[in-house]
Amino acid sequence: MAAAAQRLQASLAPHARRLADTRIAELVAGAPDRAAAMSLRVGPLYANFARQRIDAEALRALLALGAEAGLPAALRALFDGERVNASEGRPALHVALRSDLGAGATAREAHAQALDARARMAAIVAALADSDVTDVVNVGIGGSDLGPRLVVDALKDAHTGRFRVHFLTNVDGSDAQHTLRGLDPAKTAAILVSKSFGTQETLLNGRILFDWLGGGERLYAVSANVPKAEAFGVAPERVLPMWDWVGGRYSLWSAVGLSIALAIGMEGFEALLAGAAEMDAHVLEAPLQANLPVLHALAAVWNRNALDLPTHAVLPYDERLALLPAYLQQLVMESLGKSVTPGGEAVGVQTVPVLWGGAGTNSQHSFFQALHQGTQTVPADFIGVVTPHHGYAENHAALLSNLLAQTEALANGHGADDPQKRYPGNRPSTLLLLDALVPRALGALIALYEHSVYAQSVLWGINAFDQWGVELGKRIAGELLPAVKGEPARVEDPVTRALLAEIAARRRAAP
Repeated sequence: MAAAAQRLQASLAPHARRLADTRIAELVAGAPDRAAAMSLRVGPLYANFARQRIDAEALRALLALGAEAGLPAALRALFDGERVNASEGRPALHVALRSDLGAGATAREAHAQALDARARMAAIVAALADSDVTDVVNVGIGGSDLGPRLVVDALKDAHTGRFRVHFLTNVDGSDAQHTLRGLDPAKTAAILVSKSFGTQETLLNGRILFDWLGGGERLYAVSANVPKAEAFGVAPERVLPMWDWVGGRYSLWSAVGLSIALAIGMEGFEALLAGAAEMDAHVLEAPLQANLPVLHALAAVWNRNALDLPTHAVLPYDERLALLPAYLQQLVMESLGKSVTPGGEAVGVQTVPVLWGGAGTNSQHSFFQALHQGTQTVPADFIGVVTPHHGYAENHAALLSNLLAQTEALANGHGADDPQKRYPGNRPSTLLLLDALVPRALGALIALYEHSVYAQSVLWGINAFDQWGVELGKRIAGELLPAVKGEPARVEDPVTRALLAEIAARRRAAP
C-alpha cells in the first residue's frame, strides 16, 4: 500500500468510526456558530461547508493530513514549474496562463509565452471583428471543447453580439450536419483546436469544415504541433500555440479560449483570467485552515475515504451553468481516475468518485428522488448565483428558495409515520454562491475546482496531469477502422469479430 493511503487510513478511520452515528443536524445544533465558522469568501465566491458530516476534531485531522502530505510545498511546486506531471516529465503550468506567481525561469518563460499568445489572440479577434464573418465554429473535443463551451454558454449575458459561436465536437457526422445547417460559409470562420493536431475527431470534422468553407482562408488553429496544422492548410499566421506544459482540460485560459474571446470580447476574457488569478493567489498564500480549494479537497477526500461515498453530484442552480457537471466530469475524473502512484504502486484507497449532476430546478424533477430517499448517499456541491442578469424577480426568488430548501432537506430530513414519506436526511453538501455570473466570478469558480483536484491528487499520492487511460481505446479504434470500412483486417477479439459481422450483415440488408 502506498504511503499516502496508509496516512489516510490511519488518520481518518478513527474519526469516521467516532462520527458514524452523528447526524449533520446534531453537528449544527451543537455549534451555534458553525455556519459562520465553516464558511469562507474569496472575492466574488462564497463557500459554506457547514452541512458536511464532519466536526472540528475530524477537520483538524484532515488539515494535519494536508500538512503531512506537503500541500503548501506541492502548490508552490505547481506554480514554480516543477515537473509535477511525473509520468511525462513535465510541469503543469496552466496557472502561468493567467497569473505571474511562479518563481524560477520555467514559470517566468511560460507566463511570457502566454502573454505573447494572448496578444496574438487579441489581434485575431480585432481582425475578425473588422471582417464580414458573423459565425465562428470551434472544432475540438475533450478539453478543446468542454471548457470553452462551458464558458461561452455560462457567460451568454456577457456576449458582445458581434459573433455567434458554435461548437462541433462529435465525430458523428450528424453533429457536423446540424451545426453547419443554416450557416453561410461565406460568413463563417472555423477554429481547429487540437494539442497534437492528430485527434481523429477534430481532423475529420476539420476536413469537413475545410471543404465546406472552400479552403483554409477563414480557418484558424490552436495547437502544439504547428507544422501539422500548417500541413492541414492553416496559414502560419492563423495558428496559435499550445504547449506541452498545459493539459487539455486545463487549457481554456490559453489560446484554446479564442472562441471565448470572440464571444465575450478580449476585455471579458481578461476578466475571466483575473478571477482565476485571484483564486491562484489565494490558494498559494492562504493557510490550509482558511484555504478554500484545500477545504473543498479535504471535504471530497473525507466523503470518498472516510464515509466511503462513491459518487458526487454537482448541482448548479442557474441554467447558464448547466454544462458545468459535464466540464467537471473531465476535470475531476480524467485527473483523479488513477489507481497507481507515479512510482507504480497500488494507491491502496478509493480515489475518484463518479461525478455527475444537472441544473436545478430541472433536476429536482428527475433524479432528486434518489438523492433524498435512495439507498446510496450522494454528497453534492450546490451552486447558486445571488444576483441574476434578468428582471424576473419572482423567478429568481423561487430558484434561490429551492436551492436553500434542497440543501436543508437533504441535511435534516423529515420524519413521518409512513416509511414511504420519511426522509432520512444526513446527506452532506457544500454550498457555493457567486455574487453574479460574470467573467471574474466564473474564472474564480473554475480555478477553485482545478486547485481542489490538484490538492486531492497530492493527498492520494497520484498524478493529476496525465491520462494514459484514454489511450488504449484510441489505439484499438485505429486498428479496427479498416475492418469497419469493410477492408481486410486482422481482428483478434472474437466478440468484436461477431459485432463486425453483424454490422456488415445489416449494411447488406439495408435498402
